[in-house]
Amino acid sequence: MDKHDKSPIVSLGDITAALGLLSRLPVRVDTSHATARGAQAAWAYPIAGLILAALACAIAQIALMLGVPAPLTAGLALASLVIMTGAMHEDGLADSTDGLWGGWDKDRRLAIMKDSHIGAYGVIALVLSLGLRWHAITIAIDHGMLWPALIATSMLSRAAMVPLMARLPHARDTGLSHSVGRPTHTTAHIAEAIAIVATLIAFQFIGLWLIAAAVLAAIACALVAKSKIGGQTGDILGATQQVTDIAILLTIAAILT
Repeated sequence: MDKHDKSPIVSLGDITAALGLLSRLPVRVDTSHATARGAQAAWAYPIAGLILAALACAIAQIALMLGVPAPLTAGLALASLVIMTGAMHEDGLADSTDGLWGGWDKDRRLAIMKDSHIGAYGVIALVLSLGLRWHAITIAIDHGMLWPALIATSMLSRAAMVPLMARLPHARDTGLSHSVGRPTHTTAHIAEAIAIVATLIAFQFIGLWLIAAAVLAAIACALVAKSKIGGQTGDILGATQQVTDIAILLTIAAILT
């Protein structure tokens, strides 16, 4: 019997552990608890996304109250999310695109992904990610949907990382993803359920389109990662969050317009 069998399925301490891992917020993390729980705390990833989205929305709401135009407010909301997460997901997107499309075999792709330098693929991916998200958030603000859009997107995109952690093997024997470990399928289902329920509350039946977009984006990321490096890494998980985030925001923008 392993530690997953002995430990509870969920623990309130998992929320601060998730925030400590996925953000740069000054939260007090019980290191021993977080280490012992490892990937079993991943059910709380969408909760971390909810907190980050709420803070970004609050900043954007203040800007709107002060008369800041929607495009600039969208930029502030996006910048807030990037700053609060330390751009870790954006970094994963850049590293993944550089490695997956810049290398000719698994070993070379993983080596490129580990390299701290950024290449053309990574730069282009970041420009597209920031540009598409900024424009979609602007549309959400124009339609009075800032809060539901950012909350649903932040929760779904972080929940999308958990099933990849559970279902794909580690592509390398080191790195952040390997150190965190692999969650159980139950943990993945809890993360998915939390994000799905929150999305349906925010958007009702329209939320089904957002959930579908998230599922398709996550599956696409998983298939590409499995094909090119045989599994997942921390960079792949970050890229999955970004690609899923973009897919959901574009779906929201399409529905609103």
